[in-house]
Parts: sequence; C-alpha cells; structure tokens
Amino acid sequence: MPGFECFGEAERNSVQEVLDSGVLMRYGFDAMRSGCWKARELELALASRMGVEYAHLVSSGTAALTVALASTGVGSGDEVIVPTFTFVASFEAVLAVGAVPILCDIDATLGLDPKAVEAVITSRTKAIMAVHMCGSMADLSKLKTIAKKYHLLLIEDACQSIGGSFEGRPLGSIGDIGCFSFDYVKTITCGEGGALITNSSEFYQKSQAYSDHGHDHLGIDRGADEHPELGYNFRISELNAAVGLAQLRRLDEFIAIQKRNYVQLRDAISNFPGIAFRKVPDGGVENYAFLNFFLPDAAIAKKVIEVLSKNNFDGAFYWYDNNWHYHRKWNHLKKLSSPNNFSDEIRSNYATQQHISYEASDRWMQRTVSLLIKLSWTDQERERRCKVLSDLKNII
Repeated sequence: MPGFECFGEAERNSVQEVLDSGVLMRYGFDAMRSGCWKARELELALASRMGVEYAHLVSSGTAALTVALASTGVGSGDEVIVPTFTFVASFEAVLAVGAVPILCDIDATLGLDPKAVEAVITSRTKAIMAVHMCGSMADLSKLKTIAKKYHLLLIEDACQSIGGSFEGRPLGSIGDIGCFSFDYVKTITCGEGGALITNSSEFYQKSQAYSDHGHDHLGIDRGADEHPELGYNFRISELNAAVGLAQLRRLDEFIAIQKRNYVQLRDAISNFPGIAFRKVPDGGVENYAFLNFFLPDAAIAKKVIEVLSKNNFDGAFYWYDNNWHYHRKWNHLKKLSSPNNFSDEIRSNYATQQHISYEASDRWMQRTVSLLIKLSWTDQERERRCKVLSDLKNII
C-alpha cells in the first residue's frame, strides 16, 4: 500500500466520466448525469467483493466508524472497547456519538487480547471494536464468542486491512458491521473516502440516512424526501467514488504485489535468531500491507529502526513512540482535551484513565518494528531493502 502509487488510465477515465456528466454530487440531478452513478456503482461492487448484502460510502474511514456506531445504536454513556494500538479515529468516532472508549490491552496479534476484553466488560459495555491494524487481525473467533456471550456488537475497523480474510471471509464482513478507509495512503484510495458494510437491513437503512442529513432516499426529488430521523453530512463525492471504483477493480493486483514484496522482505530475516513475527490467527490471511516483527527487547528494536533510517529505508515504524497510533501519546484522550463539552459519563470515566497502565501492550509494542510494504518498488529497490534487512543480523 498505498494505492495512489499505481494511479493510471483506469482512474483517470473513471474521473473523466464524472467530469463529462457535470454532476459531482452522489445524489440527485438524475436527468443531468446521463446514467453516471459512481458512488452507487462502487457500493454494489464493494458489497459483492465483500460477500455482504449492503455497502454504503461515506466521506472517510472516521465517518464510517461514526456512522456505524450511531446506526447500531451506540450512544450516550455506552462503553466501546478499543485496543491500545489503533489510529486515533477509532476512539474519536466513539466520542463523537457520546459513548465512552475503553482502552484494552493487545496480544501477539497486535489486536485486542480476548482475555483482556472479557476483563473490562461492564454493564455499560455496548460494543467491541476489533481494529485490524497493519493488514492483519485479532482472534476474531474468540472475539465473536465473547460478543455473543455478553450480547455485544462486534464492530470491525478494517480501515488498514482491505483484502485480508479470516476463515475464508473478507475482513470487515465478519462482525455486525465493518468499516473501511479509502484515504490517500490506504491499499485502495478514493483520495478521501470510506465505507461501511453489513448484512443488516436495519443498520444499512440507518447508515444511508444518517450520513445524509436523515434523507430517506425513497424518491427522486431530494427536496421532497422525508427525514424520519436526524442525521449529519458524511457524504462522498462522485469524483472520489470514481477513483475508488477504479481502484477496487485493481485490488487483487495490488494484494498480489504486496504479497510478493512482503514475502521477499520476510524471507530476508526469517532465519534470524531472536526475531518473531506477528501472530496471524488460525484461518487468517493478511493483506500484506505491513511486515510486523518482534525483536528481543526495546533497545534492539530502536537500534534496528536507527539502522534502517540511516540506510534510507523509509516506511519503518516504531509504534511504541508514535504520536497517532499508540496509547502512550494519547494524553489528549486521557485528559479529554477538546473544544467539546463532554458528558458527565465520559468525564467521570476519564478521571482515572490517565493513570491506567497497559503493561501487557507495552511489552509487545516496545519490541515491535513495522515495515510498510509499497506497491511501487522496482526489483532493484526491493533487492536493496532485502540486503539492508539481511545485514541486521549483525545487531540482533
């Protein structure tokens, strides 16, 4: 990833069709658009690819998470379990609907630890948000069992993992509702965009209305639409959808390139003593967007990052010190630093959050190095990177 590395004729032609129609909005203007409905076409294609009944496009992955939570009934005072390793959008969406994000430890999958999840469930817990970071997944089988046991929603944040699967089903299609990001640096991109998928007619109907000011979308005259429920504006444009449609058609191509590059980089270090690779649950298949591995300790992990940087190995991440993806730098969440005047339920919960330690997560993340797998590498660049990785044996 990301898909923008492979922009070409297909994306340009798809966008040009929208420009030729003159209609950039996804709804309305039926007579003007000459049958050009890129958002609608992408939704049908995405639902088919993911093996679900419904797909709905929105303006971002963050919007998809927010709409998914609202449409499944998560709201004021409800608790949503989220992992300590994720992008900030996961908990931002929870806060946006008035709910309380409950941080929870991860395990060797770099996703939610099922035992830790069960330990933080309370009478206020409404949902488990399984975040498929860096192209792979938590143990979804165990998380589904827990969700069923406690009558909880299982929401998949699959924003970084499109093209991966679990037990033969696409990631995002396994829980009650799944969310994708199509922003500029994802495996496939709309430039800006996102989507949610589900097999629930109820969740879909609420989602498509909630993301467009509550429109029921039952007629062809937007001004005459009913608005049975309140909503907001999380719409995607036809231009963005046009790019995404062309990119979705190339998803298999992109995954194949990622897998080839991933396997060659992994092979370069697979026999090193002291290296262990991220655990992929039985039945899981990554989308190969990142190569994630554990070093013996934090000092060696930091040294590896230093060596990679000196050798122009861009896309090497040490998430433990990252501002945006790991709990250690989320004081703005733990202290609720925001223009928002949050509810008493949220504030009372977070009075103690800043003092909670997540030692189990820290033990994994201190030792984790993550390598972005790019689509644009030439054979020479891929071989150069493999050589840099092979030389790490001298410091591990």
